Amino acid sequence: MRNVLITGGAGFVGSNLAFYLKRDHPRWNVTALDNLHRRGSELNLPRLKRMGIRFLHGDVRIVEDLAAVGDIDLLVECSAEPSVLAGYHQSPAYLYQTNLLGTVNCLEICRRYGSEILFLSTSRVYPMGAINGLDYREDETRFHLKNAHDESSGVSLFGFSEDFPLKGARSLYGATKLCSELMVQEYIAAYDIRGLILRCGVLTGPWQMGKVDQGFVVLWMVNHLWPGRLAYMGYGGKGKQVRDILHIEDFYELIRVIINRIDETSGEIFNVGGGKDLSVSLCELTGACRQVTGNACSIDSVPDARKGDIPYYISDFRRIHALTGWKPRRNILDILVDIHAWLRDHESQLKTVMANY
Repeated sequence: MRNVLITGGAGFVGSNLAFYLKRDHPRWNVTALDNLHRRGSELNLPRLKRMGIRFLHGDVRIVEDLAAVGDIDLLVECSAEPSVLAGYHQSPAYLYQTNLLGTVNCLEICRRYGSEILFLSTSRVYPMGAINGLDYREDETRFHLKNAHDESSGVSLFGFSEDFPLKGARSLYGATKLCSELMVQEYIAAYDIRGLILRCGVLTGPWQMGKVDQGFVVLWMVNHLWPGRLAYMGYGGKGKQVRDILHIEDFYELIRVIINRIDETSGEIFNVGGGKDLSVSLCELTGACRQVTGNACSIDSVPDARKGDIPYYISDFRRIHALTGWKPRRNILDILVDIHAWLRDHESQLKTVMANY
């Protein structure tokens, strides 16, 4: 028996982790707390209810909302304003209050109850200037790293490791997550809390409400299934920028392992993602979505990059693999077929939500 709180519990990552944890541990008390700020998160509430997961409409910015959950022994911190573009053209208040103050409030609950914490951070803690300043070559469909064999630099043909230098600007979003990482480490050291930090790459799969600034894999599939219009933005507008992707259920499999082995991993920071074998460019993603749906999509070309854009990122997850043996099981086509089936099965609900993105 465990009492588990998942913040951001009606969002894409939080709701899926809650669902799978309750599925595998029916006797656990799993609570999902969410402010339902993101459009479409309300669609997850029936799923949570059917699984016997307690839902609380609350906000991590308000410590009393967290305290209302009661005694817990594990907190999975999934709450976030996840957009890299957040704060650039408007006040960053919601961003830092949610992503930083919210984390501190969660840590206070962990201190009060002596509970463990799994903190979901992001690959966007790595500085944009350093990533953009690497040497790249391009072929017909994607960018590749050149001269990426010196692993002491924190980047290799396997991708970016936890040792990649952190000096430089990383986006307002990335800064809030890096600051939160520091607070998590301080609380672990000061109050003997057990916990760890996962720097996640692109997570995707069913129940992600993808839009331009977050959730691009689902966005691409949506606009091929229900033909719409997309754009290759930045770096010449050719769609050659590369990211690795990871199915949410593969991510859960790692969470399950970590929960059972938290004594071995407490205080650590790990990069988590699909890695080089699950990397894809936008151009390649377009071809794969056409293959799965049988449809084409109009794609514009916007040569100039936006604030916060990077041309290339692949997660080097060898450190967590060496410790746990975990690695992704689903390939890119598996991920896209799964997303496609979910969209088709829930078309009447999702078309309305996605149309307003």
